[in-house]
Amino acid sequence: MTESATAPETQPIDPAVEAALQASAEARANTLLEFARIPSVSAQPEFAEDVARAAEWLGDRLRTLGATDVEVIRTAIHPIVYGRIHEAPGAPTVIVYCHFDVQPVDPIDLWETAPWDPFVRDGRFVGRGVADDKGQIVMHLGAIEALRAAGKAPAVNLTFVFEGEEEYGSESLTAWLPENRDRLQADAVVISDTAYFEGNLPAITIGLRGIMYAQIDVELSPVDLHSGQYGGTVQNPANALAKILASLVGPDGRIRIPGFYDDVVALTDEERAAIAALPFDDETYRAGIPVEALVGEAGWSTLERKGARPTLDVNGLWSGFVGEGAKTIIPAHAHAKLSTRLVANQDPAKVFAALRDFVAEIAPPGVRVTTHYIHGGDPSLTPMDHPATQAAARAIEAVYGAPPVYIREGGSIPVTAVFENGLGLPVVLAGFCQPSCNAHAPNEWLLVDNFERGTRVIVRLWDELAALRA
Repeated sequence: MTESATAPETQPIDPAVEAALQASAEARANTLLEFARIPSVSAQPEFAEDVARAAEWLGDRLRTLGATDVEVIRTAIHPIVYGRIHEAPGAPTVIVYCHFDVQPVDPIDLWETAPWDPFVRDGRFVGRGVADDKGQIVMHLGAIEALRAAGKAPAVNLTFVFEGEEEYGSESLTAWLPENRDRLQADAVVISDTAYFEGNLPAITIGLRGIMYAQIDVELSPVDLHSGQYGGTVQNPANALAKILASLVGPDGRIRIPGFYDDVVALTDEERAAIAALPFDDETYRAGIPVEALVGEAGWSTLERKGARPTLDVNGLWSGFVGEGAKTIIPAHAHAKLSTRLVANQDPAKVFAALRDFVAEIAPPGVRVTTHYIHGGDPSLTPMDHPATQAAARAIEAVYGAPPVYIREGGSIPVTAVFENGLGLPVVLAGFCQPSCNAHAPNEWLLVDNFERGTRVIVRLWDELAALRA
């Protein structure tokens, strides 16, 4: 397992640390399987005790690795885990962020085995959370464990911030970070919650989209009405909601909310050229999903739409009768959940206000229409040439023998912008998953090879960052 993970000619890390990693390969794999057995689903209240158990598990692991000031911090929702390994006087300080909560597992019938019974087969870990994001946490823990086994300490000072709400909006951590600025003095942040480029090409993510999540509720009456008795005399909430949703995006893929694009930072010609130069094939991407066709905003490439342009998508719809057979009613109400993915400079609160006002303007008469804000997160963008970004690039090249590509991701990590804008820290998004790893779907997986190489990249990254002035 480890021989394929490290090309001898690159000699990326200290031989003693490499020997420790090879000796601990089975134990580190078992650590990940143990962690992934904890069903830490943050979005479902019935798993709250499991999220707390995962936090305690992490706190114990940090203490075992010699971390100080370890604390499992209770919040109104889910815990935050904090700890420090500051054993490099005069070296830079790096905050390490990952999340230990996971996505719900539905639909359960599509899993190969129970999602909380993870396993290793054909070079893959399979189970909920093995990629997003417990596997990447264990890579960080394993890197420190190997350094300890080799009689060494990390070359930089490390402050750990692990959260249990990333899949639920990061509300607690978003508030906690600025309130604890004195505990978070640092020179950079490393976030391991991203993936490589298509086909598992090593990559550094320099841009993440933000998010605005909302719900539209359309109400007619206290109860459903007989469609024969009342049809043609009242507004149907489901019909009204369909008209509202159809008005939000035009046939050209442009979002019709007034002012939606006002704050979007335009891609430069150089940025568009860099995106176009990435090894990406539309047809391969389409077939790999698979879907009938790729669609989106006119005038932009698939990769540009995927990571550098804002979007609006309906995430859920419900109304009326959906059971077997027929029931002739006019539903009393109809509902939709929708999200927008936002790019640099877009403000989720401002976008929500524009959505709310536009929905109120276009709502058909005869029903009560309200739009509620659920959660949001700012977008982020880190310069490709920042010294911390380049340190990560050198670490990846040392392990893989080739430089990484730089990409923008369509997903969101809400706290990234808090680190950048609230604490003024550069963020390096260095994750080690394959992009097709089913992170939010059944049969989530992580390549054992990525697990091994990622651990080595982390070891090398601390050396590269230590060479920079604090």
